[in-house]
Amino acid sequence: MPTPALTLWDRFARTADRHPDRPALTVATTTLSYAELRTHAEALAARLCAGAPPPRRAALLAVRTPATYAAYLALQRLGAAVVPLNPAAPPARNEAVVREAGATMTLADATSDTRPAGRAAPLVPVDLTAHAQGHDLSDIAGPGPQDTAYILFTSGSTGRPKGVVIRHANTDAYLHHAVERTGAGPDSRLSQTFDLTFDPSVFDMFVAWSTGAALVVPTRDELMDPAGFVARHELTHWFSVPSVVSLASRLRRLAPHSMPTLRYAAFAGEPLTLRQARSFAAAAPDARLENLYGPTELTVTCTGYRLPADPADWPRTANGTVPIGNAHPGAEALVVNEEMRPDSEGELLVRGAQRFPGYLDPADDLGRFAAGEPDAGLTPHGGEPLDEAHWYRTGDRVTRDGRGDLVHLGRLDSQVKISGYRVELGEIEEALRRHPGVVDAVVVARTDRPAPALQAVYTGDVADPASLQEALHEKLPAYMVPRTLLALPRLPLNLNGKTDRNAVLAALDTASPAPPRTAPGPADRAPVEARPQSLPERNPVT
Repeated sequence: MPTPALTLWDRFARTADRHPDRPALTVATTTLSYAELRTHAEALAARLCAGAPPPRRAALLAVRTPATYAAYLALQRLGAAVVPLNPAAPPARNEAVVREAGATMTLADATSDTRPAGRAAPLVPVDLTAHAQGHDLSDIAGPGPQDTAYILFTSGSTGRPKGVVIRHANTDAYLHHAVERTGAGPDSRLSQTFDLTFDPSVFDMFVAWSTGAALVVPTRDELMDPAGFVARHELTHWFSVPSVVSLASRLRRLAPHSMPTLRYAAFAGEPLTLRQARSFAAAAPDARLENLYGPTELTVTCTGYRLPADPADWPRTANGTVPIGNAHPGAEALVVNEEMRPDSEGELLVRGAQRFPGYLDPADDLGRFAAGEPDAGLTPHGGEPLDEAHWYRTGDRVTRDGRGDLVHLGRLDSQVKISGYRVELGEIEEALRRHPGVVDAVVVARTDRPAPALQAVYTGDVADPASLQEALHEKLPAYMVPRTLLALPRLPLNLNGKTDRNAVLAALDTASPAPPRTAPGPADRAPVEARPQSLPERNPVT
């Protein structure tokens, strides 16, 4: 008989039973053992269901504190789906996420001064000093494999975020091989560079908490000095977006042999260049380096490529990126052309135990799946009930190199990755168009630069250009606000009457942005100029 799938709570609880005294979590100056973290999680879980049924879905303000991690585990103990909220996002956006998810409460560290979700759900402050209020958790069965573990909201091309539902069975299928792949164990110490709103954080937490390893959470400043962070905490495992490597290299904080304790290092969230990999390999010569790939819908990552130990054996690709490898165990990968036939280059489709069951709003499923078998041909999903045989259409363009490994070539649509975050340009364009006076807008991603950046052009009559930038900061996370805003009398069109994005890029390149000036207003807002406007970098590292 097949082994029953483990839930996220099962994994943590079994490890806490085996290694109660080992460190489970380190945040700043606080370290909690497995026994201590379990006690805090269960006390909070008892408090949340005292006098009321356990919540089915609950939002969680994703600040980096011990209380937040205890709250995450408390919700897992109760079988509630966790809906992480970005503390840097505008309250209106978080409120929309809470409503869309159907969360009945919002948990937030009692020391946080952020109002995470307005009036969408009751706010429950949490800390590590609260004790259970008499409720016996023995009558709470906890989740099963087909229950929802978490719901993450990705940028949506319709102008609203899309809810991605991930079940415990999906996470078990992923962690079963991820744990083995990393070689983590009770003596390991793993980084947590990803925010809880970013699904690679699930890898960090539950690879550690499946094996008795310690999870070590850096501050934002420590992320700019990965070598120093690794050395101070004697980390053995590292996982981050590749842009962390670029930032550290520019700051000259990634010296050769500066991370001798690392045994494993992985990167995901955006393309990993061979140059970035070489820099990191020189700093961590004893670490196995892997490039992992996967959209949220396929549970963290679904393909991987391990670089050979000798850099002389590393592959060469036309775009200078490390291959994304081949499908994880239990997953099937298929490359199809525009006719949905198998081909050597085209869109990547994936199915298997890691594939999510469908979006929170079934309307978002249309066009995102395909049915059929490769030999007989595939057809786009037309609204029929989804089953395990359906392929998820990633929207990513790939090819296979001479060794048979997949190489990522970019997006088929207007979705891009900025600092590891998935961004739909259409959502930003919609936010611009909603501003009074803006008629139309086009957003482009400049991926031809060392640091990818968003730029936008718009038409219409905006009396105060500064108000446009301010409005975007109220509607969108900082990493989605374009660095450059350029007003045009009309959008350039090609011969087919479509917006000519090449002409948009040319207009942005020809414009001469004025240097930033000091302007009154909140300190965290970028100074604004008349058209065009160049905005300082505000994207987070992860």
